[in-house]
Amino acid sequence: MQADIFCRVVDNYGDIGVCWRLARRLAHGRGWDVRLWVDDLASFARIQPGIDANAARQAFQDIDIVRWTDTPDAALAARDVVIEAFACDPPEAFLDSMRQRHPAWINLEYLSAEAWVESCHGLPSQRPDGLVKHFFFPGFTPATGGLLREPGLTAERDAFQADPEAQAAFLRGLGVAEPLLSQRRHGARTVSLFCYPSAPVDGLAQALAADTRPALLLAPEGVAPGLEAACARPGGPAVARLPFVAQPDFDRVLWCADLNLVRGEDSFVRAAWAARPLVWQIYPQEENVHLEKLDAWLARYPAPETAAAAIRAWNLPDAGAAADAIGAALAPAAWQAWTQAAREWDAAQAARPDLAENLADFCAELVKKR
Repeated sequence: MQADIFCRVVDNYGDIGVCWRLARRLAHGRGWDVRLWVDDLASFARIQPGIDANAARQAFQDIDIVRWTDTPDAALAARDVVIEAFACDPPEAFLDSMRQRHPAWINLEYLSAEAWVESCHGLPSQRPDGLVKHFFFPGFTPATGGLLREPGLTAERDAFQADPEAQAAFLRGLGVAEPLLSQRRHGARTVSLFCYPSAPVDGLAQALAADTRPALLLAPEGVAPGLEAACARPGGPAVARLPFVAQPDFDRVLWCADLNLVRGEDSFVRAAWAARPLVWQIYPQEENVHLEKLDAWLARYPAPETAAAAIRAWNLPDAGAAADAIGAALAPAAWQAWTQAAREWDAAQAARPDLAENLADFCAELVKKR
């Protein structure tokens, strides 16, 4: 199967994160010939070392990567499958070739736990020019497209999480200082932070400072620039800044953490596969539509109400409320229940086919019917 995936980078790393994982899963897992079109190669290069941000076209990990411009090379015509990520229409010149080939055309939608997604997943949309676009929704139930997950991920994660020395060596390689690694060995709670600027970071720092268990905060360079100042209080958590890393290493950062605060879609799904408590900062939308989506997920997430309250508070600007809610969720009994819920959530989702497998099967059926 030959496929083109179109990715327009809106959320810096989330869009390309999803598309790059999907491209690799289809190419390496299903043997597809994948061409990935990206309009922002600089963001791509930050999460995948080795990508040339200035190249018009390059091959990387057996995937053909094309800089997406308004005037694409006419020789790069549509093939069996076209996947547009998050409703980014292909350029008009490419649509012309689609009208001749009539490929299976997929609009890969944003992840949502809302009930209506099940009834819309897989539906076709007939266009006046004769092309048909099908909507494919990631999700948390068998009636949706599922979540992206690589084969063998659970076994790799479990082995890493069971090996404290491997974790220490990994963090040391990212520049985490020995005194901080020593704190971790002696029981400090490891917290990873990847958030939008609106996150109530001061509330997190307050909660960790008030907790009886010391904490080590891992945060990428450039994220939450006020973090160090917020943590400079009595009992405040230690902070280690990490470089941006390739996706497999980002997974390992999440696996090292006891608690993961993540943002957007890609890091949220990867935090779910860490099988550890997570706090999701959902991408903000006008009129607080994102909070409805957050509540829809929380209705499915088996965590205790203390955890749900902390997650809701993290998506609001009140640092004091966030401090109280996060502090309550870290209390020993609440924390134990949250930890168990995270393992249950991971096991339930991992038992289902992953998004790439579902999408590949769906496209294969569409191609047969052409």
